[in-house]
Amino acid sequence: MDDITLIPAHKTFLTGRHFATIATLDEDGGPRQAVAWYAPLDDGRILINSRRPRRWCSNLIRDGRVALAIAEHPYRWLGLTGVVDEVIDDPERAREDIVALGRRYSESGSIDPMTEAAFRSQPRVSFLIRITGAHDHLEG
Repeated sequence: MDDITLIPAHKTFLTGRHFATIATLDEDGGPRQAVAWYAPLDDGRILINSRRPRRWCSNLIRDGRVALAIAEHPYRWLGLTGVVDEVIDDPERAREDIVALGRRYSESGSIDPMTEAAFRSQPRVSFLIRITGAHDHLEG
């Protein structure tokens, strides 16, 4: 699968604090969905993070194909397809990623100390997703 370069409207949309619905494949080929935080990276990839041993996380480790639906509201959304380019299973780095995501999704830009401590104690993994396709409905 070839990479694509996102158009400016897609890049702008991704900077918003929307939630991503992540679609992965179970071992039997059935679809699995979850909702998660994400962050667009400067290199065009998308960062997502999971607490282990969630099923969608295990699915991405086994089969890196993924689809993301990122919605602002039902009539304004961006759909992406991609493949996991890198699995970050170093616990410290993955924990830093979830703390950074927590800050991104916080109205104040910070998270409370108890939540941060919880994130830093959890088994976490991060995924860097290389985008291979995009479609949108951003006019609405």
